[in-house]
Formats: sequence, structure tokens, C-alpha cells
Amino acid sequence: MAEKYNICLDVGGTKVLGAIFDEKDQIIYRLKKRSKSGGSASADVEKVIIDVVEEMIKESGIDRKKLNAVASCAPGVIDQENGIVLFTPNLPWRDYDMAGAMRKQFGVPFYVGNDVNLGVLGEYHFGAARGYKNIVGFFVGTGLGGGLILNGSLFTGNQFKAAEYGHMILDPEGPLCNCGQRGCLEAFSSKQGMSAYIRQQISRGRETLMADAVQEGVFRSKKLVKALEAGDKVAMEAVDRACHWLAVATGNMINTISPDLILYGGGVIEALGDLFLEKILAEVDRYCMPQIRSTVEIKNAALGDDSILYGDLAMIKGL
Repeated sequence: MAEKYNICLDVGGTKVLGAIFDEKDQIIYRLKKRSKSGGSASADVEKVIIDVVEEMIKESGIDRKKLNAVASCAPGVIDQENGIVLFTPNLPWRDYDMAGAMRKQFGVPFYVGNDVNLGVLGEYHFGAARGYKNIVGFFVGTGLGGGLILNGSLFTGNQFKAAEYGHMILDPEGPLCNCGQRGCLEAFSSKQGMSAYIRQQISRGRETLMADAVQEGVFRSKKLVKALEAGDKVAMEAVDRACHWLAVATGNMINTISPDLILYGGGVIEALGDLFLEKILAEVDRYCMPQIRSTVEIKNAALGDDSILYGDLAMIKGL
């Protein structure tokens, strides 16, 4: 039987990451391209997705006829059964038939699911969440997404809309979120939330090394790392604020779900190492019942940038 390959994609607010998996579930080629999410889906992000897939096929040298399937995440509310992106706050997609467009483009089955659902699924089958049954995942990137595994199965709720706890409202009078509400966890603890806070402080006359990085949108994680290493007070305040609200949200989820594991992942967590984890652990016990907290482990994801890619693979394989 001829060897078959799967292509898996992580589509975020600012980048498209792609990887080719062989039949042994090993990544044999990867590619990352930045994207602009301010225009129309077909003109911007969709083009980057197609470019990434085509370039990977060409540069890896695999036979296109041996391509088994393509899978991708998207941030937001996804009709996973039909491959339709219903809503995403950080990309220009509304009721977008992503699977239909991509099947037409590549001529193979195409799967799409919520980004953090897939990130947690990837960690469950291949990473830090193996061996646990009930897992709450927070992934911190351009936005902030949630993923939930209950009794060993990915929980997606009615019409695949569950686990959007990046949009749990923590302060009704808080900052405006891209979803249209105020005071969401994402508005405090994502790169967008931290960038907005830094811009607010700049408008008040404060100096920060992050000024250029947040001028036209969200910062790159490497810029934040450098600012923190230099002792930038505004950058540290943004991180402290993000971790405080993550600790509050984590405590709420511990009380609500009583999971085996709380898992933090995403680009910001990956870039900052244990900094977020240490700050959250220093606070979280204030916001949950000790009797429930005592049976919950809290740790970072293990697969880094690859969490969602392995979740894509699990989706293709029906795991």
C-alpha cells in the first residue's frame, strides 16, 4: 500500500503554520507564514493557507497523489461537521465554508475545528495531557481560546459551540472585546488585551519599549520577551494583569468542572516559558475551593507550536 501523507494547519490571527505528517505520525516538513487578517477572507488569509500548502508540497517533494487529507483549525465558533467557520473575532470570516473552498482547491478531504479544541486534543493524544480524563485548556495567543475534554472525550457542546471561555465575562465594565462584549477574559489576557493595555499607558504619557510593537496591532511574542528582560514596567504590568485574570478564570473553571488538569498553551505561553504559570499559581488558590483545588494539576502544554497540528492529525484519524 502506497504511503499517504496528511497536511495539518494552524491558522491564527497573524500567522499560518503548516506541517506534513507521514504515516508514523512524524512531522517531515513544516512551514510558517505571517498573514494579514484585516481584509476579506478570500483575498488574505485564504491565500496564505493555499500558499502554505502548495509550497510545502513542492518543497518537501512528496507526490501530490499520496496526499490523504488536509486539516486546519480556525479561531472562533466552528460548525465542525460541515466545515463552516460561523464566527471568529480575530479573522474576517462569517459563515465561511472553509472546508468546501479547500476541498475544491486541493481535491482531498478537508477538516476544520476550533483552534484550542484541537490544541487540547493534540496534547491529550500526543502531549502533556496524556493519561488525564478531564482537562481544561487555556491557549493564549492573538486571542484567548478554551478547550475542554470531559471523561476522555473532546466536549464541543451543542453544534460545536462549547468551551468559548475566553469570552467569559469577568468585569462587565471592563475593556471592549472583539466579540462585542466588555470585560471578557480575552480582553485582558490575550496579546490583543495586553497590547490594548500598553497603548492605553502610552496615551497617558508613559514610556515603554513596546511602543513600536503595539502601534499597528498586536505585538510579536519575541518583542514582549525582550521588553521583560529589560525590566520594562509597562510590559510587566500588562503581563501581571493578564495573569491575574487568567488566575480568576482558572479558579472559576476549577470550581465548575473539577478537572484532573488545567493546561496552558499557545504562542505567548510558549515564548515566556514558565512566567505565566508561576504568576497564575501564585494567585489561583484565592479563587477556588481548596477541596477542589487539591485534586487539580496545573501545567503548561508540551508540544509548543505543534499542539494544534497534532490536534488536526487526531481529527483526521478520528481519535
